[in-house]
Amino acid sequence: MIKVLVVDDSVLIRKVLSEIFAAAPGIEVVGTAEDPYIARDKIKQLQPDVITLDIEMPKMDGITFLKKIMKLRPMPVVMISTLTQKGAPATLEALEVGAVEYVGKPSADSPELLAEYSEEIIEKVKMAAVANLGRLELQASRHPIKRAHAPSKIGQISNRIIAIGASTGGTEALRELLLMMPADSPPIVITQHIPPVFSTSFAKRLDGILPLAVHEAQDGDKIMAGHVYIAPGDKHLQVIKKGGYYYCKVFDGERVNLHKPSVEVLFDSITEHSAKNAIGIMLTGMGNDGAKAMLRMKQAGSYNIIQDKNSSVVWGMPGAAAEVGAGDKILPLSNIAGHVITELKRK
Repeated sequence: MIKVLVVDDSVLIRKVLSEIFAAAPGIEVVGTAEDPYIARDKIKQLQPDVITLDIEMPKMDGITFLKKIMKLRPMPVVMISTLTQKGAPATLEALEVGAVEYVGKPSADSPELLAEYSEEIIEKVKMAAVANLGRLELQASRHPIKRAHAPSKIGQISNRIIAIGASTGGTEALRELLLMMPADSPPIVITQHIPPVFSTSFAKRLDGILPLAVHEAQDGDKIMAGHVYIAPGDKHLQVIKKGGYYYCKVFDGERVNLHKPSVEVLFDSITEHSAKNAIGIMLTGMGNDGAKAMLRMKQAGSYNIIQDKNSSVVWGMPGAAAEVGAGDKILPLSNIAGHVITELKRK
């Protein structure tokens, strides 16, 4: 049984979450707390496996409490966040300082929406219980990162493109990887599973610290060296080629592998238009989105790198890609950028 402690100042939210978990096989709510001070005592007393933690609380906000947890008694934490543009920066900061995942505030307005929400939070709590805690501790112990000025290492390389897929743990993995890429990198296109209201804030956050220019991808964007393009949180991203140049195609559509944006959609567009000039990278994430598409990229001529298990928060997507033989290399996160640079120079 996964023992869960629910921490939220709202009586209603504590009740709704407790009822959701009570109905889930394999999960037991061992306690609830209305503020971090009560939660601190209950953590010592009840020894939970996972905490759900509200970001906005009286007496001590969730981010401050999360930092204390990760410093004094590291454990998997799922943040309960307001999924709005205003709430995005705090949620992204929570991931930066060690939270495994986040979900929105539950709503009882519609039975269908509540059922969908229940499925999501149950899945994320179960995933958090088996997340790589060592990786989260390392993430939490880092000092704040200032804007990088990565030196030019590659020079002008025409027609090369880097495609990256990521999910759980991916926001911080992407930050770490991209900080080590030089400003003259080939264009980088990314599908990260993220809500629509967060993708804009995530792109702006990265743009503020990277030597590369980071954008939330827009339909028709010309893809240029030294730039990073991140799929919007509610649209698919493809790469197309016209007149010798790459462009972003951003469009609505059905979910693929339960996701929109989907890594499979991005990787299959690389296979169609630019596989022989591409480097594919699969980072940490839950599920298997993009694994088979990454294999198709490799078969079409791309060079593929998979993040290893020890450096992943969740080795779901990279593990699935490794299982089908989609990678040329399986590497720790800290080694991927250097290997990409070496491979680009070699070609």
